[in-house]
Amino acid sequence: MHNRSQYIYEVADLYYMQGLTMETIAARYQVSRASISRLLKDARAEGIVRISLNAEFRPKDNLAQKIMDRYKVRAQVVSVNASASPITRMQKVARVAAEVFDSCIVEGSVAGIAWGSTVTEVAKYLKKRPLKDVTVVQLNGAGNAHHTGIPYSGTILGSVAETYGAQMIHFPVPAFFDFAATKQAMWCERSIAGVLAVQKTVDVALFGIGAFGGAIPSHVYNGGYFDADELKKMRAQGVVGDICTLLLREDGTYADLDINARATGPTPAELAKIPRRVCAASGDHRVKALRGALRTGAITDLVVDAQLAHLLLEV
Repeated sequence: MHNRSQYIYEVADLYYMQGLTMETIAARYQVSRASISRLLKDARAEGIVRISLNAEFRPKDNLAQKIMDRYKVRAQVVSVNASASPITRMQKVARVAAEVFDSCIVEGSVAGIAWGSTVTEVAKYLKKRPLKDVTVVQLNGAGNAHHTGIPYSGTILGSVAETYGAQMIHFPVPAFFDFAATKQAMWCERSIAGVLAVQKTVDVALFGIGAFGGAIPSHVYNGGYFDADELKKMRAQGVVGDICTLLLREDGTYADLDINARATGPTPAELAKIPRRVCAASGDHRVKALRGALRTGAITDLVVDAQLAHLLLEV
């Protein structure tokens, strides 16, 4: 006698893959059509069957097409009521970003995850879909002088890994070292070098955009990662935000910012070597940082709310 999961799988295979009708399947197993219908419902609920739409075929509105033409990225613009709260905007963007990211994941994928508030929301909308040989690796360190950051980044990484039944690889370093020389020394340590080697094999990356200043500054800028003097210097240097905790200006430049010599996230140039780079962003306060990130060429797939999309196209 088959165990229940095997039974459900066989019924689902006959219906979805071989095109048999419920009546034909019911006759084969000598059960009622209603029983087959319930089994197919269970197959979807338990993740044995996953039905999805390929986000790349989502009809593009005019805004999305303009962003695609200007910035040379795949774009999804999420319609959100203008009066919606910031968290509602983020959640709606996160739901679509989860679809886009999930459509990129196949057996053997190596997914790179950069922690952040938006990515936290994206992870919540991923539907469980165990796959073979998937690896999920943390792209940027999370700790600072006040806390390790591991619970925050670990929750995100764990959530994505659980979705795919994947191997999970942490990156146990701070978001920013106190000294560039310390980073250089740590990069030679075998335990860290091993993680860096996995990062170089990533084929799908997921990240958000951090905003420096504005009504809602991102966690990097108000979570104890920088002191007052550092924040003042960054402002004077024209920093508008970050991508994977790598600071940048609105024009997309970043290489001459000395703080980046201490940053542990991948540079835009390193990100650009990854085949698919999914970025989710919401909120007007992120427009300068997102514009800078787009100008680096680090993004291939952008999911953004309509209000932010309009602002992106204003200049």
